Amino acid sequence: MVQTLQNFINGAFVPVSGEESLDIVNPTNGEVVAKAPISSQTDVDAAMSAAATAFKTWKHATPGQRQTVLLALADAIEARSDEIVEAQHRNTGQVKAMIAAEEVGAGADQLRFFAGAARLLEGRSAGEYMENMTSYVRREPVGVIAQVTPWNYPFLMLIWKIGPALAAGNTVVLKPSDTTPESTMVFADIAKDIVPAGVLNFVLGNGATGAAMVDHKIPAMVSITGSVRAGIAVATGAAKGLKRAHLELGGKAPAVVFADANLGKTAQSIAEFSFFNAGQDCTAITRVLVEESAHDEFVAALATATKGLETGHSDDSLNYFGPLNNINHFNAVSEVVANIPDYATVVTGGKRAGDKGFFFEATVVDGVKQTDDIVQQETFGPVITVQTFKTEEEAVEMANDVEFALASSVWTSNHGVAMRVSRDLDFGAVWINTHIMLTAEMPHGGFKQSGYGKDLSMYGVEDYTRIKHVMSNLDA
Repeated sequence: MVQTLQNFINGAFVPVSGEESLDIVNPTNGEVVAKAPISSQTDVDAAMSAAATAFKTWKHATPGQRQTVLLALADAIEARSDEIVEAQHRNTGQVKAMIAAEEVGAGADQLRFFAGAARLLEGRSAGEYMENMTSYVRREPVGVIAQVTPWNYPFLMLIWKIGPALAAGNTVVLKPSDTTPESTMVFADIAKDIVPAGVLNFVLGNGATGAAMVDHKIPAMVSITGSVRAGIAVATGAAKGLKRAHLELGGKAPAVVFADANLGKTAQSIAEFSFFNAGQDCTAITRVLVEESAHDEFVAALATATKGLETGHSDDSLNYFGPLNNINHFNAVSEVVANIPDYATVVTGGKRAGDKGFFFEATVVDGVKQTDDIVQQETFGPVITVQTFKTEEEAVEMANDVEFALASSVWTSNHGVAMRVSRDLDFGAVWINTHIMLTAEMPHGGFKQSGYGKDLSMYGVEDYTRIKHVMSNLDA
């Protein structure tokens, strides 16, 4: 049955003002599973007005009251995990066990972190910095936040957006990706009995809907996780209204492998980290830089590890990773592989997997050059490249020689090498002998074309606050 979705505004599901809609397609088989309305300016106005009204009271909720709401949300999403998983699987084709553990389970844990963080916001201690004048700092919520989430991790990115925003006392209008809205709307149904009306609002739609949110006069801040192109559009729109922007964008993560690493174990780990979620992860390893003397042994081990990662099966439990999100993205990834230079070699993979849906084989491409598009541009699929280096300095230079700067890793048994390379890698996250691991207590965010602002951690919560100086005359 094809479900028709609705917006969630001021604590209730409501129809949109127009008739236009989008087909939501299951990427495992290409079938339409839902219809999502395209919200107009009128619908965005309604959501923003509800959020603005709710902010008048929510900003005065005590940290303990905000904590109680977030803890209740965490419990409720765990209780309805199966429903969230099924809804998201229909839209993403992700492996169900992965959704349950890495999005719903992790999301509940991260909500509980943000619940605790609500009670730990701090500022400079009060003091007399001028004679007879006491100064102190207030850390306040920013206001209404306009947020846009991506299609690669719809539920987890929803938590990363609303968790710190609500913990800090803001209200939210959020638009999920136009291809993966269903798990967000299940969350809306969960939230309606827990979160005060108007504090959380969800509008469905396309890029024009998102632009209307960014351009709207009410939000004080806009936050997006998405492509560089989308991030630039959001930053440009926000700048016109002098709104704050929080951008988590693309990546082109290198794994720098030295010859002294355990090559077999490293190859297995890199394959698993690279092709997790079909490589549709801005932190996923996309470039392997291996010391020249270890190249042949490492590539052989990487090919073996990669061939063991199954996809394309109609039985979800047999897949290590699911399909690409949509037909346009499938065609784009296919084109990247088809257009590799003649001097490069597809070691394994490189074509469609299975006989239906948008599955693509885990693919390793060897012999590429630093200037190749496949090295410089984001593929966002199950495709990784292999290059060689001779010296530590060359490895760092090659790793940093892209426009993205979100995530990276170094693989070595030499402590000094690990410390020097992790220092010199120009990325917001550097892992040593591992990759992609995230924890609620540590910040996540990038530099350069990967955007700015931090998700997770207290840094993420502070991004959703503003600082006010208050000075009091002691002689008044």
